Amino acid sequence: MFDVVSDALLFIGAIGASVYCHILSGRLKRLNALEGGMGTAIAVLSAQVDEMKSALAVARQAADGSANGLSNLVTRAETAAARLDLLLASMHDLPSDDDMSPRRLRFARRRREVEAAE
Repeated sequence: MFDVVSDALLFIGAIGASVYCHILSGRLKRLNALEGGMGTAIAVLSAQVDEMKSALAVARQAADGSANGLSNLVTRAETAAARLDLLLASMHDLPSDDDMSPRRLRFARRRREVEAAE
């Protein structure tokens, strides 16, 4: 009697395993289908990744160009700032307004310059 019960339980387990394998096989077929399953989603995502890589390369080139342009502008600005510092430093050599007040500066034009201007 014990042998019959164990054989029945083994038979029920084998049927359950075969049903499970059949269901799993159907799911794997749908997963691998390219027309409506996960395969389509993977193909679409792969195409999007390729497009994003190319867009990233274009953006990187544009950023490098902008960085080079900004570097040139910064260099020019630093050069101009150095010249302005030099000009401001040379302004200290000029006499101040207080030093010039007792004395009035005169400018004389030559007669030829006056006639040429008319």
